Amino acid sequence: MRNHEIDFVIHGDDMQCVEIELDPQETVIAEAGSLMMMDNSIEMETIFGDGSKNNEGVMGKLFGAGKRLVTGESLFMTAFTNTGSGKKQVSFAAPYPGKIIALDLQELGGKMICQKDAFLAAAKGVQVGIEFQRKLGAGFFGGEGFIMQKLEGDGMAFIHAGGTLVQKELKAGEKLRVDTGCLVAFTPSINYSVEMVKGIKTALFGGEGLFFATLEGPGDVLIQSLPFSRLASRVFSAAPRGTGSSKDEGSVLGGMFDLFGGK
Repeated sequence: MRNHEIDFVIHGDDMQCVEIELDPQETVIAEAGSLMMMDNSIEMETIFGDGSKNNEGVMGKLFGAGKRLVTGESLFMTAFTNTGSGKKQVSFAAPYPGKIIALDLQELGGKMICQKDAFLAAAKGVQVGIEFQRKLGAGFFGGEGFIMQKLEGDGMAFIHAGGTLVQKELKAGEKLRVDTGCLVAFTPSINYSVEMVKGIKTALFGGEGLFFATLEGPGDVLIQSLPFSRLASRVFSAAPRGTGSSKDEGSVLGGMFDLFGGK
């Protein structure tokens, strides 16, 4: 086993956190800013790349950090190591309402392809890299860009999805069409392509966008019900704009406030 073996518990329902138990000298890596809490004997270290053996040396670390920069992530990751004599815990929180998914990469064939902002944490040794889409159409119109994130190794990794999570196991030749923003992750055996919505009326007035992802088995697919882009769009559209905009919410008190020069 190249990866550190870790135990974990996922707490909560809609705003979840994952508590990871580390034996002495065990390490977990995580995105900067995802820490929730940790025991006293846990030591933090900022690292380039993902800390895997494939990124040893100066050039390896720089290359690993560069791959993360291409996917839109921070140049740095944080390693949390148990330097004490007994078992210690460190917890990481989800960035928005949804589910934290534990992936045993050994059971998934050693690799998982994810949307670029899905990664939360992983056992040290898991390689966090980039995955180029083979088809230009999938890259430019797939909703997740030309580059996706890949997790490789034989240890545990944790990713986050918005809303409710649905897992589909596709048989050989079985196809599934998914809104591009709802696609969270899939195994490398899945054939992934992007198709245009047929019919100009459907495309313009259907409210579902111009493109959807077509996934063909065999393999496993993870789908989220609430992409962060959809959540952010709804929040932005409901946000007040300009001065005196509180009256748009239908509030009597807001209207009275505006009469007296409230801002």
